[in-house]
Amino acid sequence: MGKIARRRRDPEARRREIAEAAAELIVEVGTDALTHRLVAARAGVPLGATTQHFDTLDDLRTAAFAVLADEVDGRLEGVRVVLAAQGVSPAVLAALIAEGLDDARAVQADRAVVTAAVHDPRLRELARHLSEQLTGMLEPAYGAERAMAATIFIDGLMWSAQIRDAPLDRPFIETALQRILGEPASVRPVAQPAP
Repeated sequence: MGKIARRRRDPEARRREIAEAAAELIVEVGTDALTHRLVAARAGVPLGATTQHFDTLDDLRTAAFAVLADEVDGRLEGVRVVLAAQGVSPAVLAALIAEGLDDARAVQADRAVVTAAVHDPRLRELARHLSEQLTGMLEPAYGAERAMAATIFIDGLMWSAQIRDAPLDRPFIETALQRILGEPASVRPVAQPAP
């Protein structure tokens, strides 16, 4: 009888699974509650696998935040596509915001990243990434100052949504954005990311 070939493990795939499990847990329980044991249980791997791939809990948190950053980039690309197709206007932005606020997982992920960044300066760049990218998308049409003001308002909306029992009213969001942004300074399209 021949030997049964053992399936070779893919260390990078295992590492990614562990980082994704850690990202899920950060969103659910926060960074302070994260442990190797919790991550191993979520990933369905032996406890030793987490420490084999991530020497410290800090290394594991960093990898988890990289997973969350990839999620943010995916959402940003979706926003970029919609703005390029429909134009940059308060109505389109309000619709995107309302859709984003309906995605509980995305809202929780954003909250987890921003909350962690308050205490960990290394994560502030990641926390600012979404805001800076959105400002960059609005700036060609509305100028730097109004784009930044709108982005700060949107950041505040995300936090406000976390503490309210009822969803924010889309017409209110649109009206507020109209007041902040005013008339477009130009009609240049949203820049596409470099390949």
